[in-house]
Amino acid sequence: MRQGVIRFAFVAAAMAGLALLSACTTAPTTSQGAGTGATRPRPAATPSPSARAPDAPTDEVPVPLSELPRPELLNGEVPREFQRGTASWYGPRFNGRRTASGERFDMHEFTAAHRTLPFGTLVRVHSLVNGRDVDVRITDRGPYAGNRIIDLSRAAAEELGMLGLGFKEVVLMVPESTPEVAVTPPSSSRRPAARRRAAAPRTHR
Repeated sequence: MRQGVIRFAFVAAAMAGLALLSACTTAPTTSQGAGTGATRPRPAATPSPSARAPDAPTDEVPVPLSELPRPELLNGEVPREFQRGTASWYGPRFNGRRTASGERFDMHEFTAAHRTLPFGTLVRVHSLVNGRDVDVRITDRGPYAGNRIIDLSRAAAEELGMLGLGFKEVVLMVPESTPEVAVTPPSSSRRPAARRRAAAPRTHR
């Protein structure tokens, strides 16, 4: 009887040992890395174009190129608008002649004629047709025909791209310190009619 109890205890211990050994050698059923607390980072989601916020509304109105003179200083000063009108140019016919200022006209220099601006005044001529600019120096008087406000040298006219046109709508900009001068209206191309001399009264002897 005692031997049977001992044999049963031995068999039970052996079976318990086999069960423990089987538990240690069995592979875990959970996924790799489970329980370690480490997670694989996910790539950031890129918003689709349709999900982007719409552009903020703006009250700015685009200004045409022809209305934007250069912002650079003129003769070291801020330029201000002086006059608007039509520009013309003169060249070979007057090249080498004396101007109203006493200088010789050189059509290859950046000069111009104006009716009232002082000689030597720097003027920025801004084209309202193509938006180009050119800086010229006043050395002569004129123009006196039509409704033109300035007569440019050939070089200045070429810079504005008006050699083929001959005439161009422009804005004249002058340095801020330029004194205010009266703008003389263009004179008519028609000469005034000559006044007839009144006949002297006859005296009776």
